[in-house]
Formats: sequence, structure tokens, C-alpha cells
Amino acid sequence: MPTIGSLLYFILLPNNLDSKQRLAVLSLIFIATYIIPLFILILFKRLKLITSFKAESIRERKIPVAIMIVLFYLLGNTLRGITNLYELGILFYGTSIGLVIIYILFTFSIKTSIHLLSLGITTGFFFVMNTIYNQNLIALIISGFLISGLLASARLHLKAHTHKEVYLGFFLGFISPVFVFYFL
Repeated sequence: MPTIGSLLYFILLPNNLDSKQRLAVLSLIFIATYIIPLFILILFKRLKLITSFKAESIRERKIPVAIMIVLFYLLGNTLRGITNLYELGILFYGTSIGLVIIYILFTFSIKTSIHLLSLGITTGFFFVMNTIYNQNLIALIISGFLISGLLASARLHLKAHTHKEVYLGFFLGFISPVFVFYFL
């Protein structure tokens, strides 16, 4: 989702980056948010720190989520330092904050849907971008809600989460970039 959200950002919103710069940024985002976590999961599976790639239990999710908090925070710092990409940094700071909240909820034995967190963050991010750029991104925001509903239904059907876990994941995701934009 971070790569897709960033790609949509480049397509839909004004920026002064040429195609090579956009490709470099998208490559960095893809490596940091997909390739590195994938290798970490493979390593954890080999070390038997997790029993499956789904990391279903809270115990199995703690270390990967902590690593993702750091990766997303560093990515937000990196993008914030690049001219014309401050707003894209909001996406990754928001993700980091959402993951921190999820990690805190682990102490209360509350498992939250990270899938819905991701879609909520992307939807919330474009809600913020709609405000910043005063562009008509309503169709994208509505699509985000609809896709989130489909994903939530799938997660419930697979019995991967409860209603509370999917709603909480989306809500935390949606408010995270809004919080970053308005309060940080």
C-alpha cells in the first residue's frame, strides 16, 4: 500500500520531480516497505521466531511491528528532507504513529488489523492531500473506504480478525496522517 499510495501521490498531485526522481523515490519506498520486511519475515521464520508468515499471534507480531515503526519513521525523515516531498513524509510518519499505537495495544492483548491500518492510512493521507491542494480527490477517498470495506469483509470471512480489530485498524489508520498533518 505505501508504494501504491506514493504512486497515486505522484500521479494525482502537483510536484516538480522528473520521472527519474519519481522512480528513485518509488524504488526507495518499495525496498523499505516491502523488500526489507519480506526478508525480515523470512529470517524470522528460519530462526523460528514466527511459526508462519502471517504472524498471527501478538507475540509473533511485536518484533516485526517494532522494526516497521523504525523503517517508516526513517523513511518519513528521508522524504521530509527532499524538496517537494514533505507531504509524502506525512504518509510515513502517519504509518509510524499508527504502528506505535498498535504496538501499545499489544500490551492490552488487543490485536489490530494491519491490513486495514494500511488502507486507512492511505485513505486518510488523501483526505489530508485533498485539504492541502484543494483538489477533488473525493472519488479516491470514497474508493479507499469501499476497498477497505471489501478487505474488512475478507478478513472477517477468513476469521483472521474480529469486527473490533478491523474497525480499529481502519480508524487508527485514517486518523494517523490527519493527526500528523494537523498536530505535528
